[in-house]
Amino acid sequence: MESAKKVISATDNKSPLRVKARLLLWQFYSDQQGTFGEDGLDELIEDVNAYAQSTAEAGLLKDVADKLLVSGEKPGARRIYKTYVDKLATGKISDAQLKETGDGFYKDGNLELAEEIYNIYIDRISKKMKTEELIKELFDLAGLFVYKPAGQYDMSYAEGIYARIEGLGTERSFDQESIYMRAFNLEKLGDYKKAGELYSRLIQLYPDSVHSDEAVYKIGVISAYTLADIAKAREYLERLIAKITVNPHVISGYYQLGLLAQWEGDLLKAKEYYEALLKNSGEGYAEMKTLVNQRLKEIEENRQIEYALRVFMDAMLKKENIPAETGSSELKISSFVLDKGQSAEVSTFANMPESGCNQVQLQYLWSGDLGGASPEASDANFKCSYQDPGTKEINLVIISPAGVTDSSFVMVDVN
Repeated sequence: MESAKKVISATDNKSPLRVKARLLLWQFYSDQQGTFGEDGLDELIEDVNAYAQSTAEAGLLKDVADKLLVSGEKPGARRIYKTYVDKLATGKISDAQLKETGDGFYKDGNLELAEEIYNIYIDRISKKMKTEELIKELFDLAGLFVYKPAGQYDMSYAEGIYARIEGLGTERSFDQESIYMRAFNLEKLGDYKKAGELYSRLIQLYPDSVHSDEAVYKIGVISAYTLADIAKAREYLERLIAKITVNPHVISGYYQLGLLAQWEGDLLKAKEYYEALLKNSGEGYAEMKTLVNQRLKEIEENRQIEYALRVFMDAMLKKENIPAETGSSELKISSFVLDKGQSAEVSTFANMPESGCNQVQLQYLWSGDLGGASPEASDANFKCSYQDPGTKEINLVIISPAGVTDSSFVMVDVN
């Protein structure tokens, strides 16, 4: 490392050798977990920025950012990627070449850099293209980043592009498929309220859409467990079960209506919904039948809904019980879209302060359709898989010694 220090002393900040030496020095101290790491990063970025102001080749900037990204220094990498992209943009590069460069980094899996390049590309074409052409191009870019079970995605970036399209004042540019894709992406991003609004728009504009039953069901679930609006939830779920053709979302609609009635104490009505589910499900839907039979047994034995599920419903349906800081934990699943029998890992991470010298002990109350899993209250993660198609809800309530800390849910779609 003495050699690197000598190079830094002997060169000015326009020299590529100085940048390379700074990078080596930062990597060394970062690997050693030395206190120099943070200061060294600032000095590295400072020299990179100075180097970028010269007639330097942009490639070295990308190399530095790549190494920072691999080392887990994402914020620093993004800053240098931005400098690299700005350097590219000021050069003699056409819009098409800029787009091609972004596409290349996307294919290589470098979403950080691809997004920086696409941002400049979008700014450029927004000043030149006709609105119709611009909208088409933006939809194509958003399609690269929406949630997908296989491949690369960045849900927040996709929504940013959709918002930009909407900001053009051309809401009618969204057809049924793009409305669904945006709603689905927002749902998986965890923005349930906005997702519900878009699902509502979908069924209003395209009532015969192939996504209609899914949208109606999800509006019902979101209305209940995000908005605590049981009346609205019941309205949409009743609309769903009125359909002649039975499908997974209709079956789940019966279950949710029964569950809401049972929670409210209307056990006769709950039993009606559960028995209608069993009657209409034929030989299929074994997993849903298992849940229904558990609920019916509770009713027959005059017992409350199982503890974890009851705590979840209390937290989500009684507005005064919803924690003020709800959402502080992360509830994740390895894939939001599963094939029959495909395994997925569900996990959570709660940001809890330490209490004195001891870590706060948490309980994880899992409920809903857990795909055959039976996680303990001490389990912050588990694996699940499903045999029946449809939308499955995985619910979580986190409890600390002070009481309910957080409550959340995710919807998993099984093909």
